[in-house]
Formats: sequence, structure tokens, C-alpha cells
Amino acid sequence: MAKTRAQIARKHSAGVPAATPSAPSTPASAGSRKGNGNLVLIAAAVAALFLFWYFHLLTLGQMTQLSGGLTMPDLMIGGYDAGYVQRLRETMDDDARGQLSYVHRTAGTLFPLIFAFAWLLLVQLNAGRRWLRRLLWSPVILFVVADLWENIAIDTALAGADPGTVALASALTVLRWVLLAVSLLAGAVAVFLPRRLRGPARERGPRDEERVS
Repeated sequence: MAKTRAQIARKHSAGVPAATPSAPSTPASAGSRKGNGNLVLIAAAVAALFLFWYFHLLTLGQMTQLSGGLTMPDLMIGGYDAGYVQRLRETMDDDARGQLSYVHRTAGTLFPLIFAFAWLLLVQLNAGRRWLRRLLWSPVILFVVADLWENIAIDTALAGADPGTVALASALTVLRWVLLAVSLLAGAVAVFLPRRLRGPARERGPRDEERVS
């Protein structure tokens, strides 16, 4: 007996599996992602702390053995003048200045980069409002720029540059320490600011709204 069109249509539709909707993101999965972010944050913070100790306290501290006991410019929070740099230049030979330059290119470069990564991630995980994240990220980014620029300026000043370069290096040294302190304060704000002011851990965007609808 011939089948009607409705019977044929029902037969074909029965053989096609129904599409299953994608499972929405659950609080458990969101918590898992944040937990993974916290693990990365802890590792980066430990690495930054180690590099701070290695660069500032260990290596630059040992460099005083090559400078007649004079403190390296990087550690002089209040800055220095051309006379101090001239004394350093007269005390440190080419090998000693080369060692300081090498330290600047290695640990002196890694520390601000790793520190910035850790602190940017800290703010990202704790500050939900976009404007607040950008505000708290600003001193960290400026610290990286000032720190890396300071390394170059100090090496140039010790190579026998004009007093203007010494003044620039001194200003960058003071600035980097100030920005480091402000960056630490920004991290504390991201963690301890009340949740109602920080906003949710992650803002919902247009794609999130499409999934919900």
C-alpha cells in the first residue's frame, strides 16, 4: 500500500537524531578555571620574589666588592648625582662594568617582566570591572618601562656619558621604586577592595548573553 507524504516525512524525521543543546558553563567549571589561574599566579609570584632577591639583594649586593664598597645605582632609592657616578666609574674597571651590564640584561630584565605578569594576572583574577582593571594595571606597565629604561641609562652613564644621562638614570631609578610601591598597592587594592566595588570576578559580554538566550 502506498504511503502518504506525511507518513514518509515522519519516517525520515524519526531517523534523524535530535540536536542536543550545548551544556552551559557551570559554576564548577568557572571555579576550576579560576583555580588554574591561581596556580599560575602563585608560581609567577614566587618566581618574581626569587628574582627580586637574586637581583637586588644577592647580585647587586655582591657587586659592591668590585666597586670599593660603593652601592650600585639601582639600589639608591633617593637617586644619585654625577659625582657619585664618576666615583663608580673610576673604581669599577671595564670587567666590573661589563658584569653589571650583563646582570641588567639577564636578571634585571627578567624581574620586571615576571613581576608584571604576576601582578597583571592578580588584578585580572580579582577585579571584575574593566575600568578598575585598567587603572590598577597602569602602574605595573609603567614600572616595566621605567625599570628596563633605567638599566640602559645606568650602563650608558657608567660608560662615560654626559651629566644629562646621569640625571636621567637617577630619575628613572627613583621612578621605578615609586612605581614598584604603587604596583604593590594596586595588587592589594585588587585583593582587599570590597567585592561590591571590585565587581564580579568576570564581566559577562555579548557572547555570554547569546548563550543564555
